[in-house]
Amino acid sequence: MGRRATTRRIGIADVALKAGVSHATVSRVMNGNFTVDPAIAERVKAAATELNYQPNPVGRSLALGKTDTIGIVVPDLSNPTFQAILRGLSMAAAQDGYRVLIADSSEVSSEEAILAGEARRRCDGLVLCAPRMSDAELEELAPSLHPMVLINRSTMDTKAPSLMVDYGQGIQELAEHLVGLGHTQLAFLAGPERSASNGLRLQGLDKFKAAHPEIDLRMLDAGSSFEAGHESVDSVLASGATGVMAFNDLVAMGLLSGLHERGVRVPEDISVTGFDDIPFSRYTTPTLSTAAVPINELGQQAWHRMRDLIRNVSPDAGNEGPTIFLPRLEVRGSTGPVRAERRAG
Repeated sequence: MGRRATTRRIGIADVALKAGVSHATVSRVMNGNFTVDPAIAERVKAAATELNYQPNPVGRSLALGKTDTIGIVVPDLSNPTFQAILRGLSMAAAQDGYRVLIADSSEVSSEEAILAGEARRRCDGLVLCAPRMSDAELEELAPSLHPMVLINRSTMDTKAPSLMVDYGQGIQELAEHLVGLGHTQLAFLAGPERSASNGLRLQGLDKFKAAHPEIDLRMLDAGSSFEAGHESVDSVLASGATGVMAFNDLVAMGLLSGLHERGVRVPEDISVTGFDDIPFSRYTTPTLSTAAVPINELGQQAWHRMRDLIRNVSPDAGNEGPTIFLPRLEVRGSTGPVRAERRAG
């Protein structure tokens, strides 16, 4: 009876035997340690090539103390905004040979700390994207997550670079746009209570109200999803608002759908704005007026900050604080002049 042929993986021991060196020397050469005598290193590399030796990636990671992987924690991966940030981060990291491990907290803030800790233990660094945890929780957790980059949050920990969008300025520009069209009765569909970016929008609207005491601005509870916008139709219609600012584009699109089902015309009967300028916003009926955020650039810049941390590159002088991105007003078909009879009323 013939013996079954087996294929054995070539290991460090085989290379060491062929090159006439120790296992440790092979390991140092394979991991790029330049303290090994060049002649010996060449002998090891020649033996590895002849034997077609492929280093074990897990063992190599352990030896180097690095995984060539970074983690990102997002509150809702179904949201196209976070998908676009992830795409920008992944593509930029891939150019430097890094992969991205993704964790989705599903808008459950109590899960974020656990997910962040687990992801950090498996990666060389962590990106926390729009975390919903409290300021106190973030401050307590931050030191254990280094190297870490924050998106849409900041911390007192100066070691953690922060990328921020000026949501307050963006929402003020949307409100001013509606006022410029003659709307004096506005409503804001608020996002998740624990969302820091929602808090920044509210701060911006406080400034708007102070500058425009004549405007009736109602705050309505909603959320961050298409469903939240769709379910808010009754409260929007009951508010009497002629212009509505949604927390984000998904909420605005849900509202557009619900209004259409009720026979409410946009923008003839009511104007609607979103926030973020996700790709779908250009293809709604009518097309969505919104505040455009450079979402892909957020992801790219997050990787650049992370790469500097991993490589111990100091930030440029005067560039130690948060990096602020300004939204851009995009006027499309979902906003229009208030109807004369509504203005008179």
